Amino acid sequence: MTGLLINLLVTAVAVLLTMLATMAYALRTRNQGFVDTVWGLGFVVVAAVSFVTSQLLGEGLDARRIIVLALTAIWGIRLGAYIHRRNSGKGEDPRYTALMRRNTGPVVPYVIRNVYWPQGSIMWVVSLPVQVAMYETAPLGIVTWIGVALWAFGFLFEAVGDHQLSRFKADPANQGGVMDRGLWAWTRHPNYFGDAVVWWGLFLVACSHWAALLTVVSPLLMTHMLVNKSGKALLERRMARHRGPEYADYLARTSGFLPRPPRRGPSEG
Repeated sequence: MTGLLINLLVTAVAVLLTMLATMAYALRTRNQGFVDTVWGLGFVVVAAVSFVTSQLLGEGLDARRIIVLALTAIWGIRLGAYIHRRNSGKGEDPRYTALMRRNTGPVVPYVIRNVYWPQGSIMWVVSLPVQVAMYETAPLGIVTWIGVALWAFGFLFEAVGDHQLSRFKADPANQGGVMDRGLWAWTRHPNYFGDAVVWWGLFLVACSHWAALLTVVSPLLMTHMLVNKSGKALLERRMARHRGPEYADYLARTSGFLPRPPRRGPSEG
Protein backbone atom coordinates (compact mmCIF):
# COMPACT_ATOMS: atom_id res chain seq x y z
CA MET A 1 0.00 0.00 0.00
CA THR A 2 2.86 2.38 0.79
CA GLY A 3 4.34 1.76 -2.64
CA LEU A 4 1.05 2.54 -4.33
CA LEU A 5 0.67 5.77 -2.35
CA ILE A 6 4.16 6.80 -3.45
CA ASN A 7 3.20 5.95 -7.02
CA LEU A 8 0.05 8.09 -6.84
CA LEU A 9 2.13 11.08 -5.77
CA VAL A 10 4.83 10.49 -8.39
CA THR A 11 2.30 10.16 -11.21
CA ALA A 12 0.49 13.29 -10.05
CA VAL A 13 3.77 15.17 -10.49
CA ALA A 14 4.31 13.49 -13.87
CA VAL A 15 0.86 14.56 -15.07
CA LEU A 16 1.47 18.09 -13.77
CA LEU A 17 4.77 18.36 -15.66
CA THR A 18 3.17 16.90 -18.81
CA MET A 19 0.37 19.46 -18.71
CA LEU A 20 2.76 22.34 -18.02
CA ALA A 21 4.98 21.34 -20.94
CA THR A 22 1.93 21.00 -23.19
CA MET A 23 0.64 24.41 -22.11
CA ALA A 24 4.01 26.05 -22.78
CA TYR A 25 4.11 24.60 -26.30
CA ALA A 26 0.47 25.50 -26.97
CA LEU A 27 0.97 29.09 -25.85
CA ARG A 28 4.06 29.44 -28.00
CA THR A 29 2.29 28.06 -31.09
CA ARG A 30 -1.07 29.66 -30.20
CA ASN A 31 -2.78 26.32 -30.64
CA GLN A 32 -4.46 25.00 -27.50
CA GLY A 33 -5.75 22.04 -29.51
CA PHE A 34 -2.32 20.45 -29.14
CA VAL A 35 -3.54 19.13 -25.79
CA ASP A 36 -5.73 16.65 -27.69
CA THR A 37 -2.63 15.04 -29.19
CA VAL A 38 -1.05 14.79 -25.74
CA TRP A 39 -4.19 13.28 -24.17
CA GLY A 40 -3.45 9.66 -25.10
CA LEU A 41 0.30 10.10 -24.67
CA GLY A 42 -0.22 11.37 -21.13
CA PHE A 43 -1.55 7.96 -20.12
CA VAL A 44 1.56 6.39 -21.60
CA VAL A 45 3.63 8.68 -19.36
CA VAL A 46 1.61 7.58 -16.31
CA ALA A 47 1.98 3.89 -17.23
CA ALA A 48 5.73 4.21 -17.85
CA VAL A 49 6.30 6.13 -14.61
CA SER A 50 4.24 3.57 -12.68
CA PHE A 51 6.15 0.71 -14.28
CA VAL A 52 9.53 2.17 -13.34
CA THR A 53 8.42 3.20 -9.83
CA SER A 54 6.95 -0.23 -9.04
CA GLN A 55 10.13 -1.83 -10.39
CA LEU A 56 12.32 0.35 -8.17
CA LEU A 57 10.14 -0.45 -5.15
CA GLY A 58 10.19 -4.18 -5.95
CA GLU A 59 6.41 -4.49 -6.03
CA GLY A 60 3.84 -6.03 -8.35
CA LEU A 61 3.72 -9.06 -10.64
CA ASP A 62 6.07 -8.60 -13.59
CA ALA A 63 3.71 -10.24 -16.09
CA ARG A 64 0.80 -7.96 -15.16
CA ARG A 65 3.03 -4.88 -15.09
CA ILE A 66 4.28 -5.63 -18.62
CA ILE A 67 0.78 -6.32 -19.91
CA VAL A 68 -0.63 -3.08 -18.47
CA LEU A 69 2.28 -1.01 -19.79
CA ALA A 70 1.98 -2.57 -23.25
CA LEU A 71 -1.81 -2.16 -23.49
CA THR A 72 -1.71 1.45 -22.32
CA ALA A 73 1.20 2.33 -24.61
CA ILE A 74 -0.36 0.74 -27.70
CA TRP A 75 -3.65 2.55 -27.10
CA GLY A 76 -2.14 5.92 -26.18
CA ILE A 77 0.49 6.08 -28.93
CA ARG A 78 -2.00 5.11 -31.63
CA LEU A 79 -4.51 7.67 -30.41
CA GLY A 80 -1.91 10.43 -30.16
CA ALA A 81 -0.54 9.68 -33.63
CA TYR A 82 -4.03 9.59 -35.14
CA ILE A 83 -5.06 12.92 -33.63
CA HIS A 84 -1.76 14.49 -34.67
CA ARG A 85 -2.25 13.38 -38.29
CA ARG A 86 -5.88 14.47 -38.26
CA ASN A 87 -5.14 17.96 -36.93
CA SER A 88 -1.82 18.61 -38.67
CA GLY A 89 -1.87 21.75 -40.82
CA LYS A 90 -5.48 22.62 -39.94
CA GLY A 91 -4.88 25.26 -37.29
CA GLU A 92 -6.54 25.37 -33.91
CA ASP A 93 -9.64 23.29 -33.23
CA PRO A 94 -12.76 25.54 -33.34
CA ARG A 95 -13.66 24.41 -29.81
CA TYR A 96 -10.48 25.92 -28.40
CA THR A 97 -10.71 29.01 -30.60
CA ALA A 98 -14.19 29.69 -29.20
CA LEU A 99 -12.92 29.04 -25.67
CA MET A 100 -10.05 31.50 -26.05
CA ARG A 101 -12.35 34.19 -27.44
CA ARG A 102 -14.30 34.14 -24.19
CA ASN A 103 -11.21 35.07 -22.19
CA THR A 104 -11.07 38.67 -20.93
CA GLY A 105 -8.13 38.37 -18.53
CA PRO A 106 -4.61 36.92 -18.28
CA VAL A 107 -4.15 33.95 -20.60
CA VAL A 108 -2.17 31.56 -18.37
CA PRO A 109 -4.61 31.36 -15.41
CA TYR A 110 -7.49 31.09 -17.89
CA VAL A 111 -6.10 28.12 -19.83
CA ILE A 112 -4.98 26.38 -16.64
CA ARG A 113 -8.47 26.66 -15.19
CA ASN A 114 -10.37 25.75 -18.38
CA VAL A 115 -8.03 23.37 -20.23
CA TYR A 116 -5.04 21.93 -18.42
CA TRP A 117 -6.27 21.48 -14.86
CA PRO A 118 -9.48 19.67 -15.93
CA GLN A 119 -7.70 17.47 -18.47
CA GLY A 120 -4.80 16.66 -16.14
CA SER A 121 -7.12 15.82 -13.25
CA ILE A 122 -9.28 13.56 -15.40
CA MET A 123 -6.20 11.88 -16.87
CA TRP A 124 -4.87 11.05 -13.39
CA VAL A 125 -8.21 9.68 -12.13
CA VAL A 126 -8.87 7.62 -15.27
CA SER A 127 -5.36 6.14 -15.04
CA LEU A 128 -6.00 4.67 -11.58
CA PRO A 129 -6.50 1.06 -12.80
CA VAL A 130 -3.16 1.27 -14.62
CA GLN A 131 -1.43 2.48 -11.47
CA VAL A 132 -3.10 -0.03 -9.14
CA ALA A 133 -2.42 -2.97 -11.48
CA MET A 134 1.32 -2.28 -11.29
CA TYR A 135 1.28 -3.15 -7.58
CA GLU A 136 -0.87 -6.28 -7.58
CA THR A 137 0.88 -9.55 -6.81
CA ALA A 138 -1.88 -12.09 -7.49
CA PRO A 139 -1.31 -14.48 -10.41
CA LEU A 140 -2.94 -13.72 -13.74
CA GLY A 141 -6.44 -15.16 -13.72
CA ILE A 142 -9.55 -15.42 -15.85
CA VAL A 143 -10.64 -11.87 -15.00
CA THR A 144 -7.27 -10.57 -16.21
CA TRP A 145 -7.61 -12.28 -19.57
CA ILE A 146 -11.24 -11.18 -19.94
CA GLY A 147 -9.95 -7.65 -19.41
CA VAL A 148 -7.26 -8.11 -22.08
CA ALA A 149 -9.86 -9.48 -24.52
CA LEU A 150 -12.20 -6.59 -23.78
CA TRP A 151 -9.34 -4.13 -24.31
CA ALA A 152 -8.52 -5.77 -27.66
CA PHE A 153 -12.14 -5.52 -28.80
CA GLY A 154 -12.36 -1.87 -27.81
CA PHE A 155 -9.00 -1.02 -29.35
CA LEU A 156 -9.88 -2.62 -32.69
CA PHE A 157 -13.33 -1.02 -32.70
CA GLU A 158 -11.84 2.42 -32.08
CA ALA A 159 -8.97 2.01 -34.56
CA VAL A 160 -11.17 0.63 -37.34
CA GLY A 161 -13.72 3.41 -36.79
CA ASP A 162 -11.01 6.07 -37.01
CA HIS A 163 -9.56 4.47 -40.15
CA GLN A 164 -12.96 4.32 -41.83
CA LEU A 165 -13.64 7.97 -41.03
CA SER A 166 -10.22 9.04 -42.32
CA ARG A 167 -10.80 7.28 -45.64
CA PHE A 168 -14.26 8.85 -45.91
CA LYS A 169 -12.91 12.36 -45.34
CA ALA A 170 -10.02 11.82 -47.75
CA ASP A 171 -12.44 11.36 -50.66
CA PRO A 172 -13.42 14.78 -52.11
CA ALA A 173 -16.73 13.31 -53.22
CA ASN A 174 -17.73 13.02 -49.56
CA GLN A 175 -17.15 16.70 -48.78
CA GLY A 176 -19.97 17.88 -46.51
CA GLY A 177 -21.50 14.39 -46.38
CA VAL A 178 -22.36 12.24 -43.38
CA MET A 179 -20.27 9.18 -42.61
CA ASP A 180 -22.80 6.36 -42.22
CA ARG A 181 -20.84 3.34 -43.46
CA GLY A 182 -19.03 0.46 -41.80
CA LEU A 183 -19.02 0.74 -38.02
CA TRP A 184 -20.53 4.21 -38.35
CA ALA A 185 -23.75 2.58 -39.50
CA TRP A 186 -23.98 0.73 -36.18
CA THR A 187 -23.08 3.58 -33.85
CA ARG A 188 -22.61 7.29 -34.41
CA HIS A 189 -19.39 7.14 -32.38
CA PRO A 190 -17.43 3.90 -32.84
CA ASN A 191 -14.26 5.71 -31.74
CA TYR A 192 -15.79 6.84 -28.45
CA PHE A 193 -17.45 3.47 -27.82
CA GLY A 194 -14.17 1.65 -28.44
CA ASP A 195 -12.34 4.10 -26.19
CA ALA A 196 -14.75 3.40 -23.33
CA VAL A 197 -14.43 -0.37 -23.80
CA VAL A 198 -10.62 -0.08 -23.66
CA TRP A 199 -10.85 1.43 -20.18
CA TRP A 200 -13.37 -1.11 -18.95
CA GLY A 201 -10.87 -3.74 -20.10
CA LEU A 202 -7.98 -2.11 -18.24
CA PHE A 203 -10.17 -1.90 -15.16
CA LEU A 204 -10.74 -5.67 -15.28
CA VAL A 205 -7.00 -6.29 -15.75
CA ALA A 206 -6.49 -4.49 -12.43
CA CYS A 207 -9.18 -6.46 -10.64
CA SER A 208 -7.12 -9.26 -9.13
CA HIS A 209 -7.65 -7.72 -5.69
CA TRP A 210 -10.90 -6.45 -4.19
CA ALA A 211 -9.39 -3.01 -3.55
CA ALA A 212 -9.08 -2.50 -7.32
CA LEU A 213 -12.88 -2.46 -7.51
CA LEU A 214 -12.66 1.10 -6.21
CA THR A 215 -10.98 2.10 -9.47
CA VAL A 216 -14.29 1.55 -11.28
CA VAL A 217 -14.45 5.35 -11.08
CA SER A 218 -12.00 5.28 -14.02
CA PRO A 219 -14.15 3.64 -16.73
CA LEU A 220 -17.26 5.30 -15.32
CA LEU A 221 -15.67 8.74 -15.62
CA MET A 222 -14.24 8.02 -19.07
CA THR A 223 -17.61 6.77 -20.34
CA HIS A 224 -19.38 9.78 -18.83
CA MET A 225 -16.96 12.19 -20.49
CA LEU A 226 -17.25 10.45 -23.86
CA VAL A 227 -21.05 10.33 -23.81
CA ASN A 228 -22.15 13.42 -21.91
CA LYS A 229 -19.33 15.97 -21.96
CA SER A 230 -16.39 16.47 -24.33
CA GLY A 231 -17.25 13.61 -26.69
CA LYS A 232 -20.61 12.66 -28.15
CA ALA A 233 -22.75 15.45 -26.71
CA LEU A 234 -20.40 18.28 -27.74
CA LEU A 235 -19.74 16.90 -31.22
CA GLU A 236 -23.40 16.27 -32.01
CA ARG A 237 -24.41 19.78 -30.94
CA ARG A 238 -21.83 21.20 -33.35
CA MET A 239 -22.82 18.81 -36.15
CA ALA A 240 -26.52 19.62 -35.73
CA ARG A 241 -25.77 23.32 -36.32
CA HIS A 242 -23.89 22.75 -39.56
CA ARG A 243 -25.56 19.74 -41.18
CA GLY A 244 -29.01 19.47 -42.68
CA PRO A 245 -31.69 16.78 -43.07
CA GLU A 246 -29.13 14.10 -43.97
CA TYR A 247 -27.58 14.32 -40.51
CA ALA A 248 -31.01 14.42 -38.84
CA ASP A 249 -31.88 11.21 -40.65
CA TYR A 250 -28.59 9.67 -39.52
CA LEU A 251 -29.40 10.56 -35.92
CA ALA A 252 -32.81 8.93 -36.22
CA ARG A 253 -31.63 5.60 -37.59
CA THR A 254 -28.25 5.10 -35.90
CA SER A 255 -27.49 4.24 -32.29
CA GLY A 256 -25.95 7.08 -30.32
CA PHE A 257 -23.32 4.97 -28.58
CA LEU A 258 -23.84 1.23 -28.09
CA PRO A 259 -23.57 -0.56 -31.46
CA ARG A 260 -26.70 -2.09 -32.94
CA PRO A 261 -28.03 -2.70 -36.47
CA PRO A 262 -29.23 0.55 -38.05
CA ARG A 263 -32.92 1.30 -38.37
CA ARG A 264 -34.24 1.52 -41.91
CA GLY A 265 -35.55 5.03 -41.50
CA PRO A 266 -36.68 7.71 -39.07
CA SER A 267 -40.20 6.33 -38.92
CA GLU A 268 -38.89 3.23 -37.15
CA GLY A 269 -37.10 5.27 -34.47
